[in-house]
Amino acid sequence: MGADLTTTYLGLPLRSPIVASASPLTGEIDTARRLADAGAAALVMPSLFEEEILREEVELNLALEAGSEHFAEALDYFPAIDEIATAADRYVAKVSELKAAVDVPVIASLNATSAGGWTRYASRLADAGADAIELNLYHVAADPDRSGGEIEHEKLAVVAAVRDAISIPLAVKIGPYYSSTAHFARQLVQAGADGLVLFNRFYQPDVDLDALEVVPRLELSSPWELRLPLRWIAILRPLLPAVSLAATTGISSGTDVAKAVAVGADVAMMTSAILRHGAEQVATVEGELQRWLDEHDYVSAAQLRGSMSHAKTADPAAFERANYHKVIHSWSAPSNRTASPQLP
Repeated sequence: MGADLTTTYLGLPLRSPIVASASPLTGEIDTARRLADAGAAALVMPSLFEEEILREEVELNLALEAGSEHFAEALDYFPAIDEIATAADRYVAKVSELKAAVDVPVIASLNATSAGGWTRYASRLADAGADAIELNLYHVAADPDRSGGEIEHEKLAVVAAVRDAISIPLAVKIGPYYSSTAHFARQLVQAGADGLVLFNRFYQPDVDLDALEVVPRLELSSPWELRLPLRWIAILRPLLPAVSLAATTGISSGTDVAKAVAVGADVAMMTSAILRHGAEQVATVEGELQRWLDEHDYVSAAQLRGSMSHAKTADPAAFERANYHKVIHSWSAPSNRTASPQLP
C-alpha cells in the first residue's frame, strides 16, 4: 500500500496536496471535470476582476445613452430592456455550475479594487456555494505619496471586512514584495485569513520598440521560481502553525510538490504545468509524488510536512542571510573555460 497523500487545506479535507490553481481551464466545465478526474484535489477558479464588471457597466450605459440628445422624441423615451447579466452574474452562475459538475472543493478567486467591491462580491460568491474564497491582493505600489504602511493597512482592512462578510474559509494570495513579509503575513492572519497563498506572480509588461507601445507579456512559470515560495513557507510554517499555507509558482513535478510539503506547505498549486501539458499532468505529478514518498519510506504526506521548515532544518540560516554568501560563492567556472589572467 502506498503512502497516504491526504491533506487538509482551509479546513477542507483533500485527497492530495495537488491543487489546480486559477487558469482558464479551471473556469470551464469540461476542463474542470478533466482536472478533477485526473486527481486535482481542489480547483481555484480564475479571478473575478472588479475592473471587468465596471467596464461592462460603463459600456452598457454608453450604449443606452447613444443618440438620446439627437432626436426630440428620444428625450422622453426609455427602452424597456431585459435584465442584463454582468461579469459578476456570470461568474456567480459558474460557481454553481462547477459545484454541480465536480466532486472536489471549488475555491472562488476575487480581485477587486474598491472596499465595497471586495465584500459585495465575496458575499455573492459564498452564497453561490463556493467552498472557500481566495482574495488576490495584486497591487503595484507606484504612488510616491503613499507609504508601504498605508498600503498594508488598507489591505488588512479589506481582509477584515471580507472576513466579517462571509462564513466560509478565506485565503489571501500575496506577492513577495513587502518590506517585512513575516510581519505582514501574521497581520493578515490576525485580520481573519485562514490561509496564505505564496506567491502572486507579477506579470511584467514589455516594450515594443517598433510600435513604441507597452505590451503585455505572459510567460509560464519555470521550476526555479519555486525557490522563493519555498524559502518563505519554511520561515512562516513555525510562525503560523495553525494556518494553511499554499505554494504556488513553479510547481511542475511530484518532487516539486514534495519540496513544498517538506518546508511546510499544506498544498501545492499548479497552473503553468497544466497549461503546458493538459489536465492529465495532474495524474502524472501525483504518481511522481507517490513514488517519491514510497521510495523514501514515508507513510504519508503528513509525515513529510514541515520536516525541512525553518524550525526543523539543521541549518536555519540557509533560509536567511547566510545563504546569500553561500550561493554567491557556490558558482564555479566551467572546466574548459580559459583561466582569468592573474593580477600583479
